[in-house]
Amino acid sequence: MSAPLQLRRKGQAPVGAFLPTTRDELEARGWDALDILLINGDAYVDHPAFGAALIGRFLEARGFRVGIISQPRWDTPEDLVQMGAPRLFVGITAGNLDSMLNKLTAQKKVRSEDQYSPGGRVGLRPNRATIVYANLARQAFGKLPIVIGGIEASLRRIAHYDYWSDGVRRSVLLDAKADMLIFGMGERPVWELAERMRKGEAFGSIRDIRGTAFRLGKGEIISSGQDWSNVPWEQVEASRYVSDRRPVLLPSYDKVKDDLKLFSRMSGAFQRETNPGNARPLIQRHGMEAVYFNPPAEPLSESLMDELYDLPFQRSAHPGYSEPIPAFETVKHSIVTMRGCFGGCSFCSITEHEGRVIQSRSAESVLREVRQLRRMGDFRGVISDVGGPTANMYQMRCREEKIEKACRRLSCVHPGVCENLVTDHAPLIDLLGKVREEKGVRKVFIASGVRYDLAERSPEFVEQLARHHTGGQLSVAPEHVDDAVLDKMKKPGAESYERFESLFHCASEKSGKEQHLIP
Repeated sequence: MSAPLQLRRKGQAPVGAFLPTTRDELEARGWDALDILLINGDAYVDHPAFGAALIGRFLEARGFRVGIISQPRWDTPEDLVQMGAPRLFVGITAGNLDSMLNKLTAQKKVRSEDQYSPGGRVGLRPNRATIVYANLARQAFGKLPIVIGGIEASLRRIAHYDYWSDGVRRSVLLDAKADMLIFGMGERPVWELAERMRKGEAFGSIRDIRGTAFRLGKGEIISSGQDWSNVPWEQVEASRYVSDRRPVLLPSYDKVKDDLKLFSRMSGAFQRETNPGNARPLIQRHGMEAVYFNPPAEPLSESLMDELYDLPFQRSAHPGYSEPIPAFETVKHSIVTMRGCFGGCSFCSITEHEGRVIQSRSAESVLREVRQLRRMGDFRGVISDVGGPTANMYQMRCREEKIEKACRRLSCVHPGVCENLVTDHAPLIDLLGKVREEKGVRKVFIASGVRYDLAERSPEFVEQLARHHTGGQLSVAPEHVDDAVLDKMKKPGAESYERFESLFHCASEKSGKEQHLIP
């Protein structure tokens, strides 16, 4: 935050309980400098639903001195230098949303509210924030390593179609002139990077971390001995199994920007290399440079997921803000139980960013968070959501790890639910029951999207959903009614929705409730 701090309101956590955002806060901890500075396009909310706080707390727990500068002015680097240069690197995220999506509607009109800014005020972050912040950091800190991450950087890591300019743009790594890009959920990559640098390894020699990408300069391309002017790209085989781990050469930016069919083939090749168990490195040329992508990071184990959500979040906005953060008001009494989605819908970014492997917390970890909610002064016994990207994938997985690691399907549920997918809803039913039984909990809602092709396989789950977790209306996303269109979207057919609709209405009647599905 760049603005002077306000006096904290009654009931708020003290400033010292948050990651430092000013020089005074840094010195109050007895620190002379930071190890890592995070620049964040959102307001600083110390809650696990906010990416910068999640990464910051994760690194702090591993002994790193981390500070956050949120929504700095972008016409001067002054806000960035107030805590001095960090010892290791600067990390940059545009925030929880792509900055252009945050600003503009699908009709390309400026939104009237920014959900991630104090008071919902607009204009507190620049367009293409990752690029702008990276250039500011370069002005402020010279040759200090700059690492970009978050959903904006992750989804723009290869040559990509940009809706706002109606054209294909280069990898954001090159446009930002950053030194490294972390894609996907960043805990493992940023931890490994920070740990290796702390032990004295030079940043420039660290090029093998999964979930990272880096630039190959003109000199490196020439010294490689390859004729990059006519590099043939590899047609990724349709086979589900790959034993050859040589890098996949994607079609170059210069070719795909003017060739729609080649762009489509590039996208397909890219998507087939997203399973951490068998993904190969990718290389894509951009003019006289190229970007090298390591395979995705390994998913988090249950114990690491538990550790992540047990970190000492204050579950509130930094006391320097005098206005509420709308996005936080939406999630402050919700609980994330898992991450990832194996749906692979054609239009969705979740699988692309969080991966297909479901990473779940233990029931004990979730219940500990319920007890934390109870201690919040404004908690009235209503949990607004228990879920994640999808409401009902908790602890679902492939029946065998070796099959999961070898599989190259883009979706575990399309065109039909895979025979190897364990779709048992019992762990989720058991978890929800335990949450309802916790002292002080009056109501537990499910606001995350229900995957109805999975839900219809568990009438017991649908019954519990209707009886305990719906407040009269349940939001679902059938997306379309035409099976041909749904197939292109990698969504279940209309009949699946109709079966779920019948189950839900029967369960609602059985519970003595009149409830409706809201598409």
